[in-house]
Amino acid sequence: MRQLTLHAVISAILLCPLTFAATSASPTPYVNDSILPPPLTWQGQSEALLKTASHPWATPFEQHDYLTSPDYQHTMAWLDKLVASSDQLHKVSIGKSPQGRDIWMIIAAKNGATNPQQLAQNNAATLLVQAGIHSGEIDGKDAGMMLLRDIVHGDKQALLEHANLLFIPILSVDAHERSSQFNRVNQRGPVNMGWRTTATNLNLNRDYAKAEAPETQHVISVINQYQPDLYIDVHVTDGIDYQYDVTFGYNVKQGYSPSIFDWLEHTYRPEIETALANNGHIPGKLIFANDNADMSKGLSYWNASPRYSNGYGDARHLPTILIENHSLKPFKQRVLGTYVMLEQSLKTLAKHNKILSAAIHLDTQRQANPITLTWQDEAQPDWDFKGVDYQIEHSEISGANVVRWTGQPKLYPALPVTGNTKADIRVTRPAAYYIPPQWAAVINTLSIHGIEMSKTTEAITQQVEQYRFTQPKFGKQDYEGRQTVKAKVQSETLMKTIPAGSIKVSTAQPLGDLAILLLEPQAEDSLFYWGMFNTIFTRTEYIEDYAVEPMAAHMLAHDPKLKAEFEKALADEDFAKDSKARLRWFYQRSPYYDKQYQVYPVLRAHQ
Repeated sequence: MRQLTLHAVISAILLCPLTFAATSASPTPYVNDSILPPPLTWQGQSEALLKTASHPWATPFEQHDYLTSPDYQHTMAWLDKLVASSDQLHKVSIGKSPQGRDIWMIIAAKNGATNPQQLAQNNAATLLVQAGIHSGEIDGKDAGMMLLRDIVHGDKQALLEHANLLFIPILSVDAHERSSQFNRVNQRGPVNMGWRTTATNLNLNRDYAKAEAPETQHVISVINQYQPDLYIDVHVTDGIDYQYDVTFGYNVKQGYSPSIFDWLEHTYRPEIETALANNGHIPGKLIFANDNADMSKGLSYWNASPRYSNGYGDARHLPTILIENHSLKPFKQRVLGTYVMLEQSLKTLAKHNKILSAAIHLDTQRQANPITLTWQDEAQPDWDFKGVDYQIEHSEISGANVVRWTGQPKLYPALPVTGNTKADIRVTRPAAYYIPPQWAAVINTLSIHGIEMSKTTEAITQQVEQYRFTQPKFGKQDYEGRQTVKAKVQSETLMKTIPAGSIKVSTAQPLGDLAILLLEPQAEDSLFYWGMFNTIFTRTEYIEDYAVEPMAAHMLAHDPKLKAEFEKALADEDFAKDSKARLRWFYQRSPYYDKQYQVYPVLRAHQ
């Protein structure tokens, strides 16, 4: 008998539903359907947006019974055909992926713009939509293809009258091609799904602050060049079962862009939710359960840090929407919900752009002082949550309890909500930072973000503030390819000569808040946290014990104040018993000690 591998056995079991579907009245098109909770029945008005497979402009998604999403080659071939058919569409490469693929963007504008300068000339608001940052979560690609088709070959031409659309169908193109029916086991379609992380195993939606991946750098370049008014990042969520099929969120009121929050919360969200509900969808706020097995423990409201797209948008005052379609809803339903949301976003942006532009201006000019670097949890208003009923059963396999979602809608009234919206660590806003030129990787990262910098042409002597670190704690393992670090911070004010050629970063600029969040070491996603200054924790010069001891005797003999301090230190029994610590005490106070060890090289200036 032929030996079967464990993978082959599991594959055969999972593929059983497909074999059964050929004769069953209730087909199960996805290999993982049999292990997922039962789906909620859905039929919405947005189904009228679909074209039949025989339609001359049917997308690949529509050609294959709304179950699949095309690969990179077929996606771009279809879009090439569409672009060639209309003078309102243009295709540009925003850069190459690590494996050498072009990352394409479609420009849709009434004047047929091909570059940022031409786009700006039509005096219309610009929406940037990005799909496939996690390429298994690909709903935005297929929705965007349908919407573009309907703009140039349907009844949606008016959408470009007062708005432009920048559409990146696949951001993580290499991961998109790492496609399999066994990816994203908790997601209901498409049949084949891409991988979550890039070809170098980086998660692009953890990369905005450090901007390490080429894909991230390319999309930030688009933001800097095209200056969109609204940015949408399309995802598919994980976690619990619930009734909502389209959830979305953005920065919080307490964050760095409160005026933008007001527009998103009071203008954008009502119009989007109305459009979704009118088309048979159930929209909701971006939510997470505190405990996936116990709804009574409530929900979590998220104030994202700048490593994420929506947190990054908050820091740079770019209105940014994070869509999280619900993974347990069928692919067709999710694509249609995304279509409705993108279409209404263009309408809302066109209608209310002047108010949004004013909000963006207010936030970029705000220059908060002090500025918050970290946040703590605090209670939020309760939410009535449209959930799904569940049972808790004991699992003979794991030996623990397991959640069984029943597929029956259930309202959970007044669930408690917590959110990280309470200001924690705050610092005064400096006028500028000075970075020594040797920290080229840090300077390059700031440049990628579009932060304005200048170079000093002569030495400057002035009062500055400098941080010194103690008790550094490094991540126990690499995180996103980096050894992260946190440390206790001590600040000292001193007169310092700043050499010519140093890099000055003023905080009185549109991206001043972002600069602060990248350069303040205590910030959640500072470049310090991401390990870009880790070499300051490496000691490279030493002194032998036989040299310290006579030096210490000389120091004690000639410095009564130092002698008194040493005698006081000896009152600590642990210190007194530790010969190495006693010798180190003198070395640290000698002129031989490395004065740059554990000292932050970036200086803060208040004038």
